[in-house]
Amino acid sequence: QVQLVESGGGLVQAGGSLRLSCAASGRTYSSGRTFSSLNMGWFRQAPGKEREFVAHIGWSGGSIYYADSVKGRFTISRDNAKNTVFLQMNSLKPEDTAVYHCAVNTGGLVYSANRYDYWGQGTQVTVSS
Repeated sequence: QVQLVESGGGLVQAGGSLRLSCAASGRTYSSGRTFSSLNMGWFRQAPGKEREFVAHIGWSGGSIYYADSVKGRFTISRDNAKNTVFLQMNSLKPEDTAVYHCAVNTGGLVYSANRYDYWGQGTQVTVSS
């Protein structure tokens, strides 16, 4: 099955930047698809809050969508040769503090966590004020 491993989180001051990576390996159970054919998303979850959509990118690098809260500050990208999707986060705010997860979009609404599978374990991002 597809395995996703996030990295790049850490502690940063408000206004700073971080670049998250999500490295993929394996194939999906349902169709044997590999990373280069998968639509991918980033979500985040803060303590006591529901998992929140952050960004989506299509298999070819198109179909890019962002949550309003990160638009203009975050950039999603991918390198299919390296089986990796990235999330560049600039102008970070304390409210961006959360565990960030990547996942495979299985179809349908790109903003809904229910339309994603093969979640990674997450990487902690903490933004101090």
